[in-house]
Amino acid sequence: MAEAKRIERPLSPFMIGPYYRPQLTSMSSILTRITGNALIVGIVLMVWWFLALAAGPEYFETAEWWITSWVGNLVMFGSLWAVWYHYLAGIRHLIWDSGHCLDIPTAEKLGWACVYGSVVLTVLTVIIFWI
Repeated sequence: MAEAKRIERPLSPFMIGPYYRPQLTSMSSILTRITGNALIVGIVLMVWWFLALAAGPEYFETAEWWITSWVGNLVMFGSLWAVWYHYLAGIRHLIWDSGHCLDIPTAEKLGWACVYGSVVLTVLTVIIFWI
């Protein structure tokens, strides 16, 4: 009896490297999960700010200093980008769930639309609300 030739296939996209070529759809899915979890940092910082506001002027002064420092601004800017990216990726998944745009070229265009759209919307939000 002849031996069946086993086809070498990747087991998981988390085996990126010699076994798996990164694709935009898989990377954007991973980035959606990362941004969703990273939003927790911004939320914790904002909750701390509100609690400090309720606790008194000396606590609020400390929290205000941290949020308006370069570290706080960087976290808030990153959180703003994460909100927009996560929102656009959610819309993309709703489109896919409806059975539309599932072919690879269109799916990649939607992935790039999430990336570019989140950057543009973040910059517009900063221009409109912080300047």
